[in-house]
Amino acid sequence: MKKRGILNKDLSMLLASLGHTDTIVIADCGLPIPNGTDRIDLSLVKGFPPFLSVLDAVLEELEVEALTLAEEIKKDNPIMYENIQQRLSDVPMQFVPHEQLKEMTKSAKAVIRTGEATPYANIILRSGVNFS
Repeated sequence: MKKRGILNKDLSMLLASLGHTDTIVIADCGLPIPNGTDRIDLSLVKGFPPFLSVLDAVLEELEVEALTLAEEIKKDNPIMYENIQQRLSDVPMQFVPHEQLKEMTKSAKAVIRTGEATPYANIILRSGVNFS
């Protein structure tokens, strides 16, 4: 048995398979997931697991070179936006309308569904490289 890190087999395999510029989505429980896009459904009940807990676990294992958020998060979920900024202040952020973010999920390697039940708690993470 693994001693640390992500224990979920599907999520662990997804992160290990990512290459430079591949994208993944961490989503709230309401984001529609396009047919044909892999889904890792971690949701158990409304609110659990929370978005930030999943984001923190992923950030421990993934080199992130850029991220995309819905423009609406700034106004409609400012606390979540502030928490994301605190965690990823050194990563370039792109903002797009929520409808465009939903379109962008079609090209993601997978969508990780959380139990988060607050508006616009969705993020697209672009994998970087850790050559240093």
